Amino acid sequence: MLLETELRGATAVVCLSNPPVNALSSAMRGAMFDQLSELDSRKDVAGIVVAGSGRCFCGGADIREFDRPARHDEPLVPALINAIERSNKPVIAAIHGVALGGGCELALGCHYRIAAADARLGLPEIKLGLMPGAGGTQRLPRLVGLEAALQMILSGDAVSAARALDLGLVDQVVEADLIDAAVAYAEARAGGGETPRRLSSLDVPPLKDVDSVIEAASARFVARARGLIAPGHCLESIENSLSMPFESALARERELFIECRESEQSKAQRHLFFVEREAAKVPGVSKKTPVVEVRRAAVVGCGTMGVGIAVCFADAGIPVTVHDASKAALDTGFERMRAIYQTAVTKSRLSKREMEARLSHVGRAEDLAALADADIVIEAIVEEMDAKRALFRTLDALCKPETILATNTSSLNVDAIAAATKRPDRVIGTHFFSPAHVMKLMENVRADATSLETIACVMRFSRKLNKVGVLVAVCDGFVGNRMYHNYTRQAAFLLEEGALPQQVDQVIYDFGFPMGPFAVGDLAGLDVSWRIRKRRAATRPSEERYSPIADRLCERGRFGQKSGAGWYRYQPGGRKPEPDPAVDALIVARSEEMGLERRTIDEKEIIERCVYVLINEGARILEEGIVSRPGDIDVIWRHGYGFPVHRGGPMFYADHIGLKKIRDALLCYYQRDGDATLEPAPMIEELVKKNAGFYSR
Repeated sequence: MLLETELRGATAVVCLSNPPVNALSSAMRGAMFDQLSELDSRKDVAGIVVAGSGRCFCGGADIREFDRPARHDEPLVPALINAIERSNKPVIAAIHGVALGGGCELALGCHYRIAAADARLGLPEIKLGLMPGAGGTQRLPRLVGLEAALQMILSGDAVSAARALDLGLVDQVVEADLIDAAVAYAEARAGGGETPRRLSSLDVPPLKDVDSVIEAASARFVARARGLIAPGHCLESIENSLSMPFESALARERELFIECRESEQSKAQRHLFFVEREAAKVPGVSKKTPVVEVRRAAVVGCGTMGVGIAVCFADAGIPVTVHDASKAALDTGFERMRAIYQTAVTKSRLSKREMEARLSHVGRAEDLAALADADIVIEAIVEEMDAKRALFRTLDALCKPETILATNTSSLNVDAIAAATKRPDRVIGTHFFSPAHVMKLMENVRADATSLETIACVMRFSRKLNKVGVLVAVCDGFVGNRMYHNYTRQAAFLLEEGALPQQVDQVIYDFGFPMGPFAVGDLAGLDVSWRIRKRRAATRPSEERYSPIADRLCERGRFGQKSGAGWYRYQPGGRKPEPDPAVDALIVARSEEMGLERRTIDEKEIIERCVYVLINEGARILEEGIVSRPGDIDVIWRHGYGFPVHRGGPMFYADHIGLKKIRDALLCYYQRDGDATLEPAPMIEELVKKNAGFYSR
């Protein structure tokens, strides 16, 4: 049963019942339209309350239906909402949990809105490459004003019940029984004989200097969107609320919505929405899998990563103790932690009181014995195997038997680390990305002996830390860095053959990445990858092509932004990369050393050499079972490396442009250069023969 309806006196309470989020599926829309039409015609019904069962009011449209053929026998969301608004009886939305997207538009179509204190309301469509398509861009400005509507729609961020009340988005916030309050509100409106308030009949509240408000919103949200169509479409539709009759603006909103919905950009973003949720599902792990609750955590190492990880726990309200043998390192780390929070306070993201509350969750210890009672200990020390194994032997003897021992290694063999303990089933990799308190990705690395219970625990607490956890198996570099290694190798080879760092970076930026590989290297610190390359040097095949340009930069003390020079040079205290003739000369000298005649390299080759090699390595990772699904790779590359959201991740992008095109390009480069990383992976060859893709195997 999609709806549960009861009569309370002369007020009908219609409760949506479509778990888990009461989505406005086609069946739900049809049932609501019929039910509300019938109630509107009944003489014994004076008012109507629309509510949601379970954990929320309504999470919006069922976006799975967007890729299915349209049905014409049931009303679309705009028709349902318009019918609600036309009712001659007061219709009150009783909102608890969330009212998002179409759910928020449903509430806007009601004449009044009552919210529980825990409610959150928003129009997050832009995060899926969409825009409100059921009146949101027209009704919201009329209710809360232009400036607030621009902020809500263009950011996609939800607002709390308290903020909604301040904006006028809701009429009441109640601590008592929500349905009782909504029924009383309906009775008062019906008893007063007043005409229901229809937002479509209102004008947008007047605002001084409208043009500057719109220009500021455009600069903040549209100009920075770099080719995404949804922000511009949202802005156009909101502007229409100022200048067009409601019905005309509503029709144009629908046209713009359909353009967004049918775009490849939105399809890619909706794809990411689904695969991110799929990544949380681990084969063999169920709701019955026993999970240790993480009530106390510990972090070993108070450097950049250790501090960031500790902040993650503090943000989640989980007490965490940070260990470092050096008091100076602990003091410096805590100063850095306070600076992180102070920045959030300065930018009004936190109050001073919230900052102090979070810092109160963090303790410090110079003695490892202070970590003995932790439910999980995360190691964040130097990236050296001997040091990590020695630490894990000590932790194994020190910590209680059920404690999970996790390593933040970005590339080392977790099986070898686990073998240093007597509890290999409780050892796992938790690869946070830097800066740990900002980046959402956690590569959770299962060793051969890692138990399902340990995996279930870490995947669950990833969510508690507001991270996107993806389970991967052990290999050098795991998924993200293994692929990134080949990406940066090709970028370096392009320099030797004729390109310059600024050219490669510009092409990759134009493709949609936030930064190119050389700018990223300078930001992260070139010495970090240099240490890894030196560690791998002994096992590198002598016949394998290797570019020493980055090593030579490091030998000259050019480590990137932190040293004022790397691939680029930087003004003192600045972060803007400036091309450096000294680097150009070093690159040209390397070409001459190799006997290579430098040539013109076009945008097409840069994309194919850098991006297609990602796809190729992703195919090998799938072949080896390092991840369970191609979507896991897409999630890792979106949240860990900034793969363009409108391209959906490397594996989705591959299916979009066609694996035959990718195979042919890779084969051409492989036959020309002989680089094994460019030889098409067997999986790609197999899928091309089947005329299939990674998602249609």
